[in-house]
Amino acid sequence: MSPSLGLVEHNLHEVRMQGEEARLLFHVPSSALFALDRLAAAMIDTLREKRHDVQQLTARLGRVFSPAAIGETLSELMALELVSDGSPRPPPAPEKIDRFPLSTLVLNVNTGCNLACSYCYKADLATPSAGRKMSFETARAAIELMLREAPDEKRYHISFFGGEPLTHRALIEKVVTYCEARFARLGKEHDFVMTTNATLLTDEVIDWLDAHAFGLSISIDGPQAIHDRNRRTVGGFGTYRTVRARAERLLSRYRSRPVGARVTLTTGVTDVETIWDHLRNELGFAEVGFAPVTSGDIAAFNLTENELKEIFAAFRRLGERYVTEALAGRNIGFSNLHQLMTDLHEGHKKRLPCGAGLKMLAVDHEGGLNLCHRFTGSELPVFGNVREGIQHAALGEFLLRRLDREGSACATCRIRNLCAGGCYHESHVRYGDPAHPVYHYCDLMRDWVDFGIAAYARIMARNPGFIDSHLLPRRPR
Repeated sequence: MSPSLGLVEHNLHEVRMQGEEARLLFHVPSSALFALDRLAAAMIDTLREKRHDVQQLTARLGRVFSPAAIGETLSELMALELVSDGSPRPPPAPEKIDRFPLSTLVLNVNTGCNLACSYCYKADLATPSAGRKMSFETARAAIELMLREAPDEKRYHISFFGGEPLTHRALIEKVVTYCEARFARLGKEHDFVMTTNATLLTDEVIDWLDAHAFGLSISIDGPQAIHDRNRRTVGGFGTYRTVRARAERLLSRYRSRPVGARVTLTTGVTDVETIWDHLRNELGFAEVGFAPVTSGDIAAFNLTENELKEIFAAFRRLGERYVTEALAGRNIGFSNLHQLMTDLHEGHKKRLPCGAGLKMLAVDHEGGLNLCHRFTGSELPVFGNVREGIQHAALGEFLLRRLDREGSACATCRIRNLCAGGCYHESHVRYGDPAHPVYHYCDLMRDWVDFGIAAYARIMARNPGFIDSHLLPRRPR
């Protein structure tokens, strides 16, 4: 008796485009998107009704399709692990992480910041005068550690962070000079990035950053009434007017790369479209990205469940506008959807939520190696230091804990290879364990990914040139 065939439901997910007859299959294991032909669609529908053996399936579909075509399609779906005959699969080989292709360093150059934003998560934040500054020796040791750990990388990324990084501009300039010479001797490419509150941007600083092709993100939360709620000076005054004036000066002079705005959404702030319109169309930022706070260190700023639903609904409305404009060849700079579609286009299959701990580490002012910039100054132990190196065993063990999806809701989730369990820091704050998956907005994330898949498919079907012109990752000149 031949074995019966059934669908492996957790490996496939169908996404329907509004007003379209075409059926799209999102292949969960590979994060690939397929348009189902009539035979594949009929086979999936038949096996979804009930299990069939090969003879029964061929008889059922043979009224319309040839036996050869049925056999070929069945083989393809089984190879994709979308159909199974119940045969046991060999257990996966034991995973081991002992190599860390470190290509990105986040240098926490100064714990000092000239602002006192009410929602700031930085446990080690201080005023600039009391800030703990990184030495050049520590920064240089971090760069040399990266080169030792990943000597075969083609491009290295150095991110300057704080506090406010420009409060330690002298170190940044020295590190840039060192990196440009060091990487040039090795024939390597490099990339400098910085997130700044913009208050220290003078013409001189702007021109220097431009000359070295920095990728810049400006922390700004929207129009004045929204921005000044939380982004204040040490004395309690709003910073919008200063930030706007400096940002507009930057945008008028900067030529090497597009400049993006980073928006923090906290409780009481859900008007995504108004914020986007102000930052994109009034101020002129190339892109606007939103970071909803759901598990911040200060619980009073966390978005409520209903507020989070409002934000994702606004994301969809802004996403519809993104698609409409994309079909006309225009990019409205909605970073959240832009990044999701980039992941889909490049077929990203993420076993881990980000590069933190694997391709990226954050270096605190003492040289400690942290998972990411959000952990510097926290109680989470570091994974080595720049002088003695990475604690490979401890870091590998941590990453394996997140990779292990057995028994978790992530094991069969359809977006498991795009979300990969969510942000380590959110998990740390919410569950006390950075390796614990983030579960509190899974349904909203699944719905958002479904929207992104359909949006990507619509653009690919009607204006694929938009992908090459606007979707592919930006690079410095």
